[in-house]
Amino acid sequence: MAAVAAAAESAAPAVDDRVHEPAPDRAGPALKAGTRDAHQRRIERAVALIEQAIARGEDPPELARLAEAASFSPFHFHRVYRAMTGETTGQTVARLRLLQGLRLLASADRSVTDAALAVGYQTPQAFTRAFRQGVGGTPSELRAEPERLWREIDRLSLPPDSGQAPSPPLRVEVVSVDPFQVVTLRVTGAYPEQNQGYGRLFGWAAEHGLLDALNGLYGVPVDDRRDVPPQACIFDCMLALGRPFRIEAGSGLGTMRLGGGRYARVRHVGAFDGLEALTDALLAHWLPGSGELLRDAPLHHEYLDDPDEVPEALLRTDIYLPLQG
Repeated sequence: MAAVAAAAESAAPAVDDRVHEPAPDRAGPALKAGTRDAHQRRIERAVALIEQAIARGEDPPELARLAEAASFSPFHFHRVYRAMTGETTGQTVARLRLLQGLRLLASADRSVTDAALAVGYQTPQAFTRAFRQGVGGTPSELRAEPERLWREIDRLSLPPDSGQAPSPPLRVEVVSVDPFQVVTLRVTGAYPEQNQGYGRLFGWAAEHGLLDALNGLYGVPVDDRRDVPPQACIFDCMLALGRPFRIEAGSGLGTMRLGGGRYARVRHVGAFDGLEALTDALLAHWLPGSGELLRDAPLHHEYLDDPDEVPEALLRTDIYLPLQG
């Protein structure tokens, strides 16, 4: 990744003619306030579906059903949901199951087995394991300590997100990006595997005499590293080239079109492991008040600096969030 970033940095034009000037903010204050509340209500509809399923002892709804209830495309729903609630839908299910179990345990006429089956656990043993992991005690222990039980009910009643706006305020530009082709390589793993992927792309470009045509280094985080084990995390490494190229069959490489529309662009300065938090802020705090709608295209990163040449604290990465219109 470092070698490719260096080559891309040196080869890139001073002004990227793929990116047009920022578009004007089209949403007035009234629309911004309304859309912020509307986004929250949409997420709450999805949470309500999960709550209803747990109350009936049923399996939680599929992701597509939750996305439909929230009026979000399944393409972006999981990211928006996590950004606005501070947890994944799977974590919401686990939290609300524990919450409902605690409420049932607060009633003296429900046995531990009854409570476990009522909230979707197959066995009391599975219920007890979930309690130990989620609240640090067994169902019987919690029932024997009513004050502790009600403290846990209060804690689990809300998602982990505090709802506080990020500080300092985000500096977001809405820009139009002309479409451009990239060479892609999908890798599975953590940062070392991603670096190896960029190294392989760099080697391919060198072999084909394309190093002087490098226009930029990009990436698409298919998975969120916070929610997927490192060895299973999928990431698409990408190089933009300034002249035509051909991908040989069986090379393991592919092509993809980026751009071709409007994007919200925000710059992250610092280590790469801060990109998820900034993406959350973009989705949870900027998007609801922007009056903008998401487009079914991948969120992507543009890496502007070489980690071997620039201190980690000064590394610049632009996040591009696709918008309609």
